[in-house]
Amino acid sequence: MFETASWGRRLLAIVIDWIACVGVVLAFTGSSYFGDGPRSGLYVYGLFVLESAFFTVLLGGSFGHLAVRLRVIRADGRPLDLFRAIARPLLILLVVPPLVAGPDRRGLHDMTLRSYIVRLDDLQSGAKAAA
Repeated sequence: MFETASWGRRLLAIVIDWIACVGVVLAFTGSSYFGDGPRSGLYVYGLFVLESAFFTVLLGGSFGHLAVRLRVIRADGRPLDLFRAIARPLLILLVVPPLVAGPDRRGLHDMTLRSYIVRLDDLQSGAKAAA
């Protein structure tokens, strides 16, 4: 079993994701994030879900996860499938699931989807130990 990454790294990853999504939305819409009403927020939500799912399926984590050297995996160490990769950011946007954590520091969204956020170094050392 893998050890869950620290709260600090996971929080930094989501902040990086959010800032990147806001930046892309502002660049493409040319509008103010706060002055364009709820539309800009919805664009950011949508982009966050797409970006997180796309990068998680292809590279093992969202842009923010990759930047802070984290990976999102299933309990068996394999990458998430498309359904879990889309469901995960949707559950994160509900805000409450990430705040309800178990003893292993996994949020309710990760417990529901049977996923883990682990440090890349731990994942690589686990793969070397198994080989």
